[in-house]
Amino acid sequence: MDKTFSESWYRVANQRICLRPVVRTRRQNFRGERWIVLENPFSNQYFRLRPAAYELVSRLRPDRTVEEAWQQCIERFPDAAPSQEAVIQLLSQLYYANLLQYDLAADSAQLFERYKKRKQREIGFRFLNIMFMRFPLLDPDRFLARTLPVVGKAISVFGAVTWLLVIAWGLKMAVDNFGALRAQGQGVLALNNLFLLYLGMVFVKACHEFGHAYFCRRFGGEVHVMGIMFMIFTPMPYVDATSAWSFRERWKRVLVGSAGMIVELFLASIAVFIWSRTGPGVVHSLAYNIMFVASVSTLIFNINPLMRFDGYYILSDLLEIPNLNQRATQQLRHWAESGFFGVKNSESPAGSRREAAWLAVFGIASGIYRVVVFSGVLLFVADRFLIIGIIMAAVCLVSWAVVPVVRYVKYLASSPRLDRVRNRAIGVSAALAFFFVILLAVVPFPCSFRAPGIALASQRVEVANATAGEVQSLLTPADSLVSRGQPLLRLKNPELDLQIAATQGHLAELNARLLAAMDKDSADIEPLERLRDSVSEQLAKLDGDASNLVVRASQNGVWVAPDVDNQVGSWLNRGSDIGLLVNPAAFDFVATVSEDNVNDLFNRQIRGAAVRLWGQTGDALAVSHWKIIPGGQDVLPSAALGWAAGGVVPVAGENNTNGVKTIEPFFEVRARLDPARNVALLDGRSGEIRFKLPPEPLLPRWVRSLWQLLQKRYEI
Repeated sequence: MDKTFSESWYRVANQRICLRPVVRTRRQNFRGERWIVLENPFSNQYFRLRPAAYELVSRLRPDRTVEEAWQQCIERFPDAAPSQEAVIQLLSQLYYANLLQYDLAADSAQLFERYKKRKQREIGFRFLNIMFMRFPLLDPDRFLARTLPVVGKAISVFGAVTWLLVIAWGLKMAVDNFGALRAQGQGVLALNNLFLLYLGMVFVKACHEFGHAYFCRRFGGEVHVMGIMFMIFTPMPYVDATSAWSFRERWKRVLVGSAGMIVELFLASIAVFIWSRTGPGVVHSLAYNIMFVASVSTLIFNINPLMRFDGYYILSDLLEIPNLNQRATQQLRHWAESGFFGVKNSESPAGSRREAAWLAVFGIASGIYRVVVFSGVLLFVADRFLIIGIIMAAVCLVSWAVVPVVRYVKYLASSPRLDRVRNRAIGVSAALAFFFVILLAVVPFPCSFRAPGIALASQRVEVANATAGEVQSLLTPADSLVSRGQPLLRLKNPELDLQIAATQGHLAELNARLLAAMDKDSADIEPLERLRDSVSEQLAKLDGDASNLVVRASQNGVWVAPDVDNQVGSWLNRGSDIGLLVNPAAFDFVATVSEDNVNDLFNRQIRGAAVRLWGQTGDALAVSHWKIIPGGQDVLPSAALGWAAGGVVPVAGENNTNGVKTIEPFFEVRARLDPARNVALLDGRSGEIRFKLPPEPLLPRWVRSLWQLLQKRYEI
């Protein structure tokens, strides 16, 4: 708790101030506690007070000093009255919010000066948030008031039932036409579709913002600002519906926050119907783009609570934690001040430990998420407009790094909260900075890189049938250990049987003719003998083909034939690939190392390697030795490693029917796998190899990865 008395009390004790006459007062309940909300209708600003603080503010009058008002609060509420330190902080916040009035002529000049400073802060905030700059243009409140009697009829129980029916109907039609929707979605970013996509986006977002505005107006709020927001340099409409913050009922605030998504889902359902009832053309394509924007943007962006869109305000109302982002920052600062700096009068903005945990988790998660999202946006923009991407990156660097550091240094140097512990705060901050520099730039951490690959038997023989025939039966199950000469499967060939019978008959005929010629001592003996020898050779060949109808193992090994059970009853031409005979004790893991890891592969000492196969990633296979194949390659050892078969290696989309030609070159590494009892080594089983490198600090790795990214994507 703050101390009762303050050394700076003399600055405000004799002031005669009060709330401005235009300030409105509302009551709200948050998490079972009563709060007072002060509203300035001219600036559309709101300020939330606890009842004890409001008891002081309500007693401020032009004929009464701050000291007198505070003494009255002390007499009436001795346990709950704010301390002098809290009063000074409260009055300063109300002062900068332009909610206080002085009976002094100079107050008008000070009011104008504070207005100019606020405008300067708003302009600075716009440039620091260059990807989401807002420019107010007009006041739509009168238009909303005139049209509300008509539009407001949809904001009712009847409208809710109608909305549910339309959404259900649209969802059914989307499921029925899912294949066509997915196929058309492949060209949503095509050059000839960008204009219709942007047109549909503007229409959907305009309806989205008017949804917020009408719901807010329907429940008694006012909407005085409408303008253009440049979202990643793309102009979009926006409205300021913050007056909903003063609604007492939580469900009204939630509905105002959800109104945009409600309208978008309704438009998406209508667009599905139009799309399904029209043929190829402008209307058909525009309906698809509206449906795409209204559904995808709602699910991915608006409902996400980690960014300050609709989902953020809905979550704030559901948790009954107003100013969620600001209070999360305050909670993290409170932990830092009380835990590291030793500030005794630091007070948590949370009312309970559970709320404090909520705030801390949200603050950390939202900060990380914003950095990840904005980094992805920067890369997306830079891929198309490099100069704009560089400018945005510079602005983000200033807003994310330079500005926070400057503010933190200013906070350490001049914050009144650190008056008694400033030296400790500076020392702790310097120690933490030194610790993180040493941790990231000096302390070595375990280092490794991974590469996808596939297990291949180094001693393998393909099993093929020497005679065409129909698969009659499987004599040895697949994945069995077989010995040389062991029957694997049996084929049957009725035509071969007929050919053998016909050849045997022909041979018998020739033998009879030869005996008759020998009795007559005829000159036909020699030609008949040559013909008999030829037919005998043909019969021997046919008998050999008949014996080959039983396919046998040509060597010892494991009989690998994944699809052989499905081939029973099917016809196999001569030389068909039936399976493999592999030596279970001799397997290589063929890995594909990308260009990003080439430097680690060739220029750094690899201390070891281990392989994990998908399906048994808990068991690591030791690698005895490995061999790097020199020279880049662009053909994968197996299609299972490429995108087309669910792998991770990017493959070319055109002229790549087998799915083995890669977009970028790679280096092949062959590693000899040591056999293991608990891991099934099967030919063609995919996995990942991990090469262990010497320990290295984290900061050089991050810098190298960033530099590789810039070189690879932008050739910088």
